[in-house]
Amino acid sequence: MRILAAMSGGVDSAVAAARAVEAGHDVVGVHLALSRAGGTLRTGSRGCCTIEDAMDARRAADRLGIPFYVWDFSERFRDDVIEDFVSEYKAGRTPNPCMRCNERIKFAALLERAVELGFDAVCTGHYASLVETPDGLELHRASDAAKDQSYVLGVLTAEQLAHTYFPLGATPSKALVRAEAESRGLSVAHKPDSHDICFIPDGDTRGWLAERVGAETGDIVDASGAVVGSHDGAHAYTVGQRRGLRLGVPAPDGKPRFVLEVRPVTNTVVVGPKDALAIGEISGERFSWAGRAPEAAELRCDVQIRAHADPVPARAEVRDGSVTVWPETPFEGVAPGQTAVLYDGTRVVGQFTIDRTVSALPAATLSAGV
Repeated sequence: MRILAAMSGGVDSAVAAARAVEAGHDVVGVHLALSRAGGTLRTGSRGCCTIEDAMDARRAADRLGIPFYVWDFSERFRDDVIEDFVSEYKAGRTPNPCMRCNERIKFAALLERAVELGFDAVCTGHYASLVETPDGLELHRASDAAKDQSYVLGVLTAEQLAHTYFPLGATPSKALVRAEAESRGLSVAHKPDSHDICFIPDGDTRGWLAERVGAETGDIVDASGAVVGSHDGAHAYTVGQRRGLRLGVPAPDGKPRFVLEVRPVTNTVVVGPKDALAIGEISGERFSWAGRAPEAAELRCDVQIRAHADPVPARAEVRDGSVTVWPETPFEGVAPGQTAVLYDGTRVVGQFTIDRTVSALPAATLSAGV
């Protein structure tokens, strides 16, 4: 096959490209320039896609003896990922930029160009597995549960899966990938992983958003509507947050309070006890299926609401253009804008963006402030 290897400059994508070469494929490396004003150097393990990362990717490609190019996707990344991130926060939702990047950049814009240029598949260093079955291609969790990235790939469609290649899916551990990189003479063998939002490399999401959304003071209220504090910008708060609330009125029971809701229209943050974070129902209209769609309108599945959250057994229903999920045990701290990924065992069934949440507590209990 003709393979386009997306090389981020990290160890995973370098080893994935090496395995594609070793498997006998015709491989070309490409690094995506996602910012025209990126920092020259990384800071520890923060960020990715910097000039230094591009240089690391080129050195890896040279070591593998494959052609290498840098493609400027900065404008598309700005419009489809960064602007989406800002607009979601303005609307009081909590977005996942990695999901949007996979959906709109790596497996849409990049894959579209790759196919146009005659490549059969895009190779990445994601930890996930593709399984060929009589019913078609399926996306599954990786062998290494600690590194599994199937959650952030849940946005891929059947057509996109048909043109993807994940060489690391069956690797038992990241340590083995690093050891392999060292044995192949790849200079990125011990390069630290990136853990932050790539376009906020210093990790100060609150400050970054304040510059773009604005910081207007407002009230922090409890579930009954009583003012218990103030904030310098609702965008800086996320559902489930406990630290940094600076509440002037203690809870009647003396227990900590958490962010329950962000209301951008009124610039209000709602707080309450930990029990009030329990969510008994989630739903969303923006959904897609990873491979074949479910045959029935109702299905039993496991649902994961964060990249590293434990999956929760649930019942899901597809009706009237939306997906609704009822977990067997309540989710905790779910915010609109997050992505829910549905699993059947290790197989990714599909995903949806959460538009609505319903508390697991009775309405009367919530209105009383618990």
